[in-house]
Amino acid sequence: MSDSVKYLLDEQHLPRTWYNINADLPTPLDPVLHPGTQQPITPDDLAVIFPRAVIEQEMSTEREIEIPEPVREVYRQWRPSPLYRARRLEKALNTPAKIYYKYEGVSPAGSHKPNTAIPQAFYNKQEGVKRITTETGAGQWGSSLALAGSMFGLEIVVYMVKVSFNHKPYRRAFMETFGAQCIASPSETTASGRAILAEHPDSTGSLGIAISEAVELAAQRDDTKYALGSVLNHVLLHQTVIGLEAQQQLEMAGDYPDMIIGCTGGGSNFAGIAFPFLGEKLRGGRDIELIAVEPSACPTLTKGLFAYDYGDTAKLTPLVKMYTLGSSFVPPGFHAGGLRYHGMAPQISHLTKLGYIKPTSYNQLDCFAAGIRFAKAEGIVPAPEANHAVKAAIVEAEKCRESGEAKTILFNLCGHGNFDMQAYTDYLAGKLKDLTYAEDEVAMALSGLPSVA
Repeated sequence: MSDSVKYLLDEQHLPRTWYNINADLPTPLDPVLHPGTQQPITPDDLAVIFPRAVIEQEMSTEREIEIPEPVREVYRQWRPSPLYRARRLEKALNTPAKIYYKYEGVSPAGSHKPNTAIPQAFYNKQEGVKRITTETGAGQWGSSLALAGSMFGLEIVVYMVKVSFNHKPYRRAFMETFGAQCIASPSETTASGRAILAEHPDSTGSLGIAISEAVELAAQRDDTKYALGSVLNHVLLHQTVIGLEAQQQLEMAGDYPDMIIGCTGGGSNFAGIAFPFLGEKLRGGRDIELIAVEPSACPTLTKGLFAYDYGDTAKLTPLVKMYTLGSSFVPPGFHAGGLRYHGMAPQISHLTKLGYIKPTSYNQLDCFAAGIRFAKAEGIVPAPEANHAVKAAIVEAEKCRESGEAKTILFNLCGHGNFDMQAYTDYLAGKLKDLTYAEDEVAMALSGLPSVA
């Protein structure tokens, strides 16, 4: 129908493979380096914390990687997710632009994160792993891994950034409902956590600190592995199920995007919606504009350096070439906890450096205002992270109103805000402020970047 609001795919159209953009990169990624030797890392080096199947995907250059049938069986609980035409928002904005959004809030955990939590749990179970450790910011990743662990009979330990641990008790309750243990980070349970607390007793935490604690715990037992919810190649690979579905749905709509927008913290939801379309462009297909949106208080792509850095604060992880604010940088405690990461996915960083991705940033008050505007038109309250994509989509639609161009805009509504209502309560009460990062702290963190020959 020409006036359709939602485009739905049957379960039989659920993708059978993920898309690996490494196959189509114009120049390959810089190698991942061992933190001790600074030599390219080997599969054996990574086997301490990751199962073999995940390591193979991390290093693969195959364009298509099969989605295991047990993973597809779980995916079918909510996938394919709907694609919406935001007709009411278009009308409210009085724009000639066509706005589509892929809605990942329909997953059991309320976000895109189960797209990688399910396969990671599956591969760990296959290898005989009993326990998985991880970190979480806003709690969406921790919730998703707790869900996945329950489905595959795995023990899950989640280090949750302390500011979010305190802001979002219902996320903690969600994890605990599925049997996961949720610990505020930094904590007294690890050497890296104790070191941070000794220096900063009131530390609000960061994803870099939580990663350090989770990796440290994973390395202590042979039956334990670590799982990451963003940044690494295999995580971005699993998320491409979003964009692969969206391609089919836009074909149903008889449309194709002029631009794709996603919020970026570590980069997984942006890659999930954008990479399948970018892959087509790289193979000679239609041109497309890609906009990565980050918080002004943690502007990794817009203000960071493209350099080798650690993925965590305690410098336990391998060195990757990425845009970074420095692994010791602790962002201020704004509400979009899932975007409070010092670095950016190497694949997204690489493509940004090459000019294929345009980064931008917005402050939290403008993003909450955009989220409420969207909710009033479309009836969905976005997660604070997703509000960044909503803000950028509105800005681009308003540009179309001024220019008269009828561009097609696609963005990823990566999760709902149903667990984030305290943030909205604070915003509506005028209690939220636009937080800024301390430039001297970033300068200090960047001065400590590892020297790589």
